[in-house]
Amino acid sequence: MTGKRAIERLEARRREAELGGGEERIKAQHARGKLLARERLDLLLDESSFVEMGRFVTHRCRDFGLDDRQVLGDGVVTGYGTIRGRLVYVFSQDFTVFGGSLGEAHAGKIVKVQEMAMKNGAPLVGLNDSGGARIQEGVVSLGGYADIFLRNTLASGVVPQISAILGPCAGGAVYSPAITDWVYMVRGASYMFVTGPDVVKTVTHETIDMEGLGGADVHAEKSGVAHFVHDTEAECLAAVRDLFKYIPQNNAQRPPAGSGRDPHDRREESLADMAPDNPNLPYDMLEVIRAVVDDGDFYEVHARFAPNIVTGFAHVGGRSVGVVANQPAVLAGVLDIDSSDKGARFVRFCDAFNIPLVVFEDVPGFLPGVSQEHGGIIRHGAKLLYAFSEATVPKVTVITRKAYGGAYDVMNSKHVRGDVNLAWPAAEIAVMGPKGAVEILFRKEIAEADDPKAAAEAKMKEYREAFAHPYAAASRGYVDDVIDPRDTRPRLANALDMLSEKRDANPPKKHGNIPL
Repeated sequence: MTGKRAIERLEARRREAELGGGEERIKAQHARGKLLARERLDLLLDESSFVEMGRFVTHRCRDFGLDDRQVLGDGVVTGYGTIRGRLVYVFSQDFTVFGGSLGEAHAGKIVKVQEMAMKNGAPLVGLNDSGGARIQEGVVSLGGYADIFLRNTLASGVVPQISAILGPCAGGAVYSPAITDWVYMVRGASYMFVTGPDVVKTVTHETIDMEGLGGADVHAEKSGVAHFVHDTEAECLAAVRDLFKYIPQNNAQRPPAGSGRDPHDRREESLADMAPDNPNLPYDMLEVIRAVVDDGDFYEVHARFAPNIVTGFAHVGGRSVGVVANQPAVLAGVLDIDSSDKGARFVRFCDAFNIPLVVFEDVPGFLPGVSQEHGGIIRHGAKLLYAFSEATVPKVTVITRKAYGGAYDVMNSKHVRGDVNLAWPAAEIAVMGPKGAVEILFRKEIAEADDPKAAAEAKMKEYREAFAHPYAAASRGYVDDVIDPRDTRPRLANALDMLSEKRDANPPKKHGNIPL
């Protein structure tokens, strides 16, 4: 074959690979309102940066008629490119080829980019759109999933792993995204479940559709499986690109700096009256966060799951930070099972990837109740405590109002290696609130008083004067300084600058045993 004919053959095979499952299936994918595998990569990656690998891979199955149905690429597009100029490895499943089902060759292509991501210290982004295991390949398909799961686990904490669910993701396929760091879903298009509606109906006699069982909103609000949910694929992929403003390439690098336009010493006048004088009135902690961070830009994580705690990324003084904050506007900001899980996983990601932690604390304690106790609030609350205690990145806390009981300890107190702990002047740091404390300490005295209500009020006033302020903690060194709320941003920026070369480490061990 001459050189010219060889090149023509190459071009023909490239065009064949790009057709995936063929024109009819491409039309069907578009008719569902879904993009093709390569169209998604065009939106995700910097223009013209994608380099494909494994374009000509085909399956090796000869059973059930598959020997006559070979498609170049075998239902997944893999390779590397850049996001915001930074190297990333990618795979994008092609639903037009065997419904995106995973077989041995398909899995092998994903494993290859997983291993390259680890070797070269770059993030991995997976775009999932698959009908699940390729039944015709039997146990070989299951083995392919296990090969992927293993590498997801080995890469955890080494390079960031991001999953965008852009179609069905069912059965064993769900466990790869579940191991990755961040899961994005699209309303009306994304579905995740271990067993589908038909199996659920057969086994439990419950009738439910795919959206109700494993749709994007279900996983964003109820299960917590999805960290982000969007209305369109384009919005979803743009949000993945935005994440790269805050996260590093790997666990040996620092996160990217912000623009630095917002002055370090900017005082925020609105913070003076942000927290109401009445400790029982709510306020929106998101307003506090946006007033403090650079340019008001806050990339919230898990916004709709356990909203009584807020997590997300921002820049403060040009430095990337992970923010963890109690939300007084939801359940008074208490810690419960879901918020503890949410906070713990976020803290551990930040610690794994050298992202300093900024904590805004206004917590009245842990949520009481039989369902919480029986659901394991002790175990789940311990996860958040464990995560903060284990973290060695710079850790700065601002107590804006309440810091009661064990929740005070958990929320990055000085006692769990908080580096800089600040408090606003109206902060209350105590074992519990005045009412509960007085009812315990002076129960008999109040009951025997001529006017029990007046006696209780007098004792609560006495308790507030003794404990409902930050100065007792400051006198012990548990709070490093009591600050004017308007100075919160400059003090945080200054603390992060001071801590930029922090060195800390945990005792040598294979790994700890977090209370799962």
